[in-house]
Amino acid sequence: MDRQLTRVLFIDLSAHRHWVEERPELFQKRLGGTGAAIELLQEHCPPGADPLSPENPIVLAVGPLTSLFPLASKTVAMFKSPHTGNLGESHCGGRSAVALRLAGYGAVVITGRSDIPVYIVIEGDKVHFRDARALWGLSSSFTVGRIIREREGGAGTRTILRIGVAGERLVTYASVVAESYRHFGRLGLGAVFGAKKLKAVVIIGKGRVPVADRAGYAKLYRELHERAVRSELFKKYHDLGTPQNVRPLNAIGALPVRNLAAARYPGEPPFTGERMAERYLGRRLACAGCPVACIHLAALREPYPDEAFFYKTTFVSYDYEPIYALGTMLGGEDPEGFLRLMDTVEHLGLDAMSCGVVLAWATEAFGRGLITERDTGGLVPRWGDYGVYVEMARRIARREGELYDHLARGVTAAVARYGGEEFALAFGGNEMAGYHTGPGTYLTYLMGARHSHLDSAGYALDQADLREGKSRSPEELARALFAEEARRQILSSLVVCFFARGLYDLGTCSNCLFALGIERDEEELRVLGEDILRRKYAFKLREGFDPRRLQIPARIAETPSPHGTIDLGYLREAIASLEKLLAPSE
Repeated sequence: MDRQLTRVLFIDLSAHRHWVEERPELFQKRLGGTGAAIELLQEHCPPGADPLSPENPIVLAVGPLTSLFPLASKTVAMFKSPHTGNLGESHCGGRSAVALRLAGYGAVVITGRSDIPVYIVIEGDKVHFRDARALWGLSSSFTVGRIIREREGGAGTRTILRIGVAGERLVTYASVVAESYRHFGRLGLGAVFGAKKLKAVVIIGKGRVPVADRAGYAKLYRELHERAVRSELFKKYHDLGTPQNVRPLNAIGALPVRNLAAARYPGEPPFTGERMAERYLGRRLACAGCPVACIHLAALREPYPDEAFFYKTTFVSYDYEPIYALGTMLGGEDPEGFLRLMDTVEHLGLDAMSCGVVLAWATEAFGRGLITERDTGGLVPRWGDYGVYVEMARRIARREGELYDHLARGVTAAVARYGGEEFALAFGGNEMAGYHTGPGTYLTYLMGARHSHLDSAGYALDQADLREGKSRSPEELARALFAEEARRQILSSLVVCFFARGLYDLGTCSNCLFALGIERDEEELRVLGEDILRRKYAFKLREGFDPRRLQIPARIAETPSPHGTIDLGYLREAIASLEKLLAPSE
């Protein structure tokens, strides 16, 4: 085992001190990434801790494949979520993982709360606490990144993880932005940064990663790289990016539209991957160590109001989930309006998915008279009105007034004050992702370890069953999703991008580890994946998660899915079956 990977850097913001501990057992037994992070979270997050208190730790972790293999490009963040009050886990690409690994660490644990706003610079064994009072309150996370980049120059692989005004104001679904176009989104890591007075974390890596079997490693690397660049799936991700999903989901009636009042556009959706690429694609980017380049940037060209023939061009990252949340979910018809809203959300540091679902709920609530212009501050939210949505996002990020203060805490908080539970699309306190494919996807939303559509890919199982004409019992569905989510714990411990899940089966993972001097066969990895998944579920139970009290939104049974009407009784049975599988093994 690489000794650099087994080093854990601890940072205490209250005392402005740091130290390093050797924790080989975390990486020998748990591989790294998610496997190591859940153990560190269990150790350092006291039971029942307030997510916005100094006691809630931020854990950042990478794995043995980081910086060595194609698409092993993610950093895992783990924390207690201020949005759900439970397990928070988010994955970020860009340069974050490689920078952390080359800085000489397998994980970083940040605790405490600074007495003044700070940002941290991690550069090998050196950790600097910089005064960030001049950065606190800046409206744009992009501006913060540019200022820090100019100040913290020099050689090495560098990442800048920072928050916008939403994180400072403790919006419970605030994100952390990396490299301007990648994020720790979902579940409110940005608010945890804000509560700690932590404006940013800069990581600069200058080291090297040793390899046990250089010849075997080089051969395996070439094979995986070749398979990746020749893959038809990865070619689609390169050409169109994840927005390629819009057209097929619309075709089968699985694309949420207008707060899921419908599941398709009557004609061609305005935000298909093909349309966005033809009209707006300006650049493609890749995470470090990835040959695919699935990050697509739109070039939004807008005229200055007082200057003839003078234009401003803004690059805006767009992916399927933001298109769903800020596009189709809001009944959008205007791609440029969507891009303006997306750019606003990015600068403010809001999670795009939760923000879009919150705005969709508010639009329907306004239409039903549950909230009025007095609540909205004179704004009239209507489907597809991006001028209004941009201003509402700004007010949410700053928590301006009672309505926006509730919207800043998500759909569940807004419903508790204003009503409208029957059309509130939140699952365990977290807003839905962009798939209305069938029961598999909703079981994933309700019971997934990190409340993400990527937990067990229920949406993919729904679509596969639709193609094959297959019908599963609730128990069969639960077993299939449990097995897939357990497998993904190995990927997120190594840490491999989930887009590469077809490339990295357990046999390939075993071969990669062997080339690095780590012997784990497929069966050992399968058992370890199940164990890590159960450890995460145990943390959820410890913090109050109760699957028997989960609220299932009524709206999902009102709008037919490709599998027909969602049977809520069937879902309850599947939840009970999955609960048994997730119970700690004897």
